[in-house]
Amino acid sequence: MARPCHFGTGRRRTRLESHPAAPRPGGALARFIAASGLTNLGDGIATLAWSWVASLLTRDPLLIAAVAVALRAPWALFAIPAGIAADRVDRRRLILAMDVVRAAAFAVAALALWSALPLAPAPQTGLSAPFAYAALLAAAITVGVAEVFRDNAAQTMLPSLVPHDRLEQANGRLWSVELVGNALVGPALGAVLVAALVPLPFAVNALAYGFAALLVAAVAGDFRPPRGERRGWKSELAEGWGFLRDAPLLRLLAWITGFWNLFHQMMIVALILHVQENLGLPAEAYGLVLAGGAVGGILGGLSGGWVSRRLGPGRTAQVMMLASALTFLGVGLAPNGWVLAAMFFVFEATGFVWNTVSVSTRQRAIPNRLMGRVNSLYRLLAWGMMPIGLALSGVIVRLADGPLPRPQALEVPFYTAAAGFLIVAAFTWRALGRRFARLAETGRP
Repeated sequence: MARPCHFGTGRRRTRLESHPAAPRPGGALARFIAASGLTNLGDGIATLAWSWVASLLTRDPLLIAAVAVALRAPWALFAIPAGIAADRVDRRRLILAMDVVRAAAFAVAALALWSALPLAPAPQTGLSAPFAYAALLAAAITVGVAEVFRDNAAQTMLPSLVPHDRLEQANGRLWSVELVGNALVGPALGAVLVAALVPLPFAVNALAYGFAALLVAAVAGDFRPPRGERRGWKSELAEGWGFLRDAPLLRLLAWITGFWNLFHQMMIVALILHVQENLGLPAEAYGLVLAGGAVGGILGGLSGGWVSRRLGPGRTAQVMMLASALTFLGVGLAPNGWVLAAMFFVFEATGFVWNTVSVSTRQRAIPNRLMGRVNSLYRLLAWGMMPIGLALSGVIVRLADGPLPRPQALEVPFYTAAAGFLIVAAFTWRALGRRFARLAETGRP
């Protein structure tokens, strides 16, 4: 699952893989992981801050969802350019530049919110502070675009830092560090910061991304992709698409992850209003709910390789897919914050076991020279559906609010997500098993 959001692998290398074994620069890997930890701490703070601050400016679910759409829409619009860039330039330098851009965007948002204090009560329709909302929206778009380029470059750079037989271990370690910041510490800290002073989470994020950029700058080495014949971007993109077209397992994993992300984002926007109005939770309690998911995600990231070896990658992917569908339903049925935190624990654990399987399979199968392009096309399918889910969340709540009492209207996205992903699981269950079996037999994804 996407995390960043945030859904297989045999231990053998595939025949399609053409990159050499990666070196073991422990210091470089440690700095890379530390930088990812800092940026994900910022992401975790922002996870709560984006929608929560938007809800302080308006109670309109569509306007609240628009901020999240602005943050995620760049995955549909810029995934392909990001992949081409990652196969043309030094990936470390690209990561560094995007961290600087995000630091600047958060600083501008903090200043805009500071200028709007004290905030007037949020109206049911319209905005209490249109300039602050516009700045929030612009910052979300900028951060979203930079995230697309940064994350794609980082995922293609990791196989250059560790041997390929240690990708599961490296990914698990990286995701665990990221989750500590993204979902365990970040949301709770974001809740404390936004409760103390509305612009504060954005100012802290500007510092976090600035320090992350310094760590990335300290990673030694040349991380340019292998140089081949430079052709036009259309030819280079066609080469990447040709590889993905001939890899049915990777395509299937991308589509399943895409639908998971669609339903996840449908749920997460409605969740802000649900926990405020139906469960009566303050920002601090909501941060602790997300922290429960972080603990599950850390467990899933660390145990994903072990689970995959015990069950086999195909069976692991199938079980995690079904379990995730059921937890969508559990989130909607949770009667209080404690049960909701438990549901998020299971939700994130299953998602990160899936990630261990799917991402390691992809990193091992794709040749280094194609990594950026194929990865971007994969993530266009997997992440490009998130804005659809975000928009659907606001539309569903708006349509249901009236025919249903508002408390029930806020729950409709959860049940829609559960039903939708159960249908996806039913349609893809057998194909997923067959294609992982083909990978084990032939080494071809």
